Amino acid sequence: MRTPVYAIIDLNTRTSARFEIDESMYRKYIGGKILGARLLYDLTPAGVDPLGPDAVVIINTSPANGTGAPCSSRFNMTFKNVLTGGIASSNCGGQFGVLMKRAGYDGIILRGQSETPCVISIVDKQITFSDAGELWGKDTEETQNAFPKIYGKLVIGPAGENLVRYAAAVSGERVAGRCGAGAVLGAKKIKAIVAYGTQRPYVAKPEKFAKYVKKWVSFLRNHPMTGEALPNYGSAGLVSKANATNALPTHNFKYGHFKDAQAVSGETLADKYLVRNSSCISCPIRCERRVQVDGKEVKGPEYETCGFFGPNIDCISMENMLRLNYQCDLLGMDTISLASSIAFAMELKENGLADFGVSFGNSDNLIEIVEKIAAREGIYGELANGSKWLSEKYGGKEYAMHSKGLEMASYEPRRSVGMGLGYATSNRGGCHLNGGYLALLESVGVLSMDALSTSAKPAFTAFFQNALEAISASGFCLFSAQSFVPAILFKLGPHHKVTRAVGKIATHMGGGVRALLWMLPILRFNSLYLFPHAEVLRLVTGLPFYTGSFVHLGDRGYNMERLYNFREGLTGKDDSLPDRLTKMPQDPNNPRTIVNLDKMLPIYYRIRGWNTDGSPSKRTLRKLGIRV
Repeated sequence: MRTPVYAIIDLNTRTSARFEIDESMYRKYIGGKILGARLLYDLTPAGVDPLGPDAVVIINTSPANGTGAPCSSRFNMTFKNVLTGGIASSNCGGQFGVLMKRAGYDGIILRGQSETPCVISIVDKQITFSDAGELWGKDTEETQNAFPKIYGKLVIGPAGENLVRYAAAVSGERVAGRCGAGAVLGAKKIKAIVAYGTQRPYVAKPEKFAKYVKKWVSFLRNHPMTGEALPNYGSAGLVSKANATNALPTHNFKYGHFKDAQAVSGETLADKYLVRNSSCISCPIRCERRVQVDGKEVKGPEYETCGFFGPNIDCISMENMLRLNYQCDLLGMDTISLASSIAFAMELKENGLADFGVSFGNSDNLIEIVEKIAAREGIYGELANGSKWLSEKYGGKEYAMHSKGLEMASYEPRRSVGMGLGYATSNRGGCHLNGGYLALLESVGVLSMDALSTSAKPAFTAFFQNALEAISASGFCLFSAQSFVPAILFKLGPHHKVTRAVGKIATHMGGGVRALLWMLPILRFNSLYLFPHAEVLRLVTGLPFYTGSFVHLGDRGYNMERLYNFREGLTGKDDSLPDRLTKMPQDPNNPRTIVNLDKMLPIYYRIRGWNTDGSPSKRTLRKLGIRV
């Protein structure tokens, strides 16, 4: 076993110090967002300003990164959330994490604040600083082009420099998009971090690892989801599926169906605009879309961007959407929070509360407006603060589509109530992934549970929150988990009697999932068909990871994040959604089309072993081995 090597980088003095993570901490928290949460809790005092000099930013990898395991190029940023004031983890693909690890560091911890814009270089264990004056003000593409192609790069654009609260950090064409990752780097005056090295990652059992990786790659390539749907249409393929189940946010989440959804769907993107597919390092899924924007080949939009710059603002121009997606990458901005804030501003205008020059059904002027938001120019600087801030100034809180301050992803939870519970309880705010992504089982997948039933949703939400937490912390893309739904159900189709029967069984198996959660520590098996990530983690680290202990790791991470939030003032009262989703049925003739948090939250808390106020109980912390 090899424990991770980190560097503490002091921006006040422009110095660095190398250290190893303690073995006991490594065994408990492994890496990525889980180890990041533990370090953030330990290294920062309560109440720190996320954009102040005392804030800490942790950028780290995980055991599987760089090993050649499928879908294992992800790295993580952990910091205090600029939008919520709680925990933030922002995950990113691309080359940077792999090359930072090859340069000799599993992670870096950024402290202090540089007086002037700087670049941090990590090359073959050496960390150096240089002036970034000439790069300050440049977009992310221009900034990255200033460094050798062989380097991994993590940069910010003008939005990060101007402290837009949802500014993103960009690596290649991949984005650490959420929670203000670009803003926290901008506050520290870091324009770019570059990395290069040739050190090979540690693998405890290389021969068994190589055989298992080959087996897993074959499985992913032959599964209908990871071998066909995602390569053919990318995540944008979900537009049509969500629309068919009334789960596609439309008109700022007022509705769930958009009559012109086909115009901005993954199928239309593939038929008319796709140039080719691409992928992250060591990924057999190849879900990335390459498209033409004004004669230039660039990265295409994901589902969230299609949904939010399309139906959620009542727009049907794929051309405008492609330009906006590319522009957001250049400026370094999260398309979810940006587009959701714009949709909220549109509804403010519709209701006569404020006028930012945006209106539903018109995306023609958004390129110019987005540029002004990134520059914080005039009144558009207010849009740079997000929908929660806007609602507190102008009103309309009942239709400000965020949880804890982070704007929700593009799944209408009144047609996916488990996803609604996930949004409300997600530690980083309105996130589908940190929320357990039950939409995949309720509204956009082949296996459809009763999307409006609340009976099993608390148990399923807790289980998948834990599982996705562990997958992410191990260094894997969460798309690699979409193969857990049996391939036979895809072949039969969503309307086959067998598929429907499985969905009905799942709808009522909350007790079984709850029992499974309690049994995790004793489940000593691994399966290619469930969470192959656990077996890879076992072979890479040499530690006894099995399906049970793997999901248990995720439980520990989720509770660690929850503890950080409680310390910072985010409590059970913040496990909430706007009134539009909890009090106003999507279908006025069907009272079930709301998210009944009052019913689900107490059950969810009990399943997690939390107190009635939503805080982790002492018994749960002892069970998980968490000391604070």
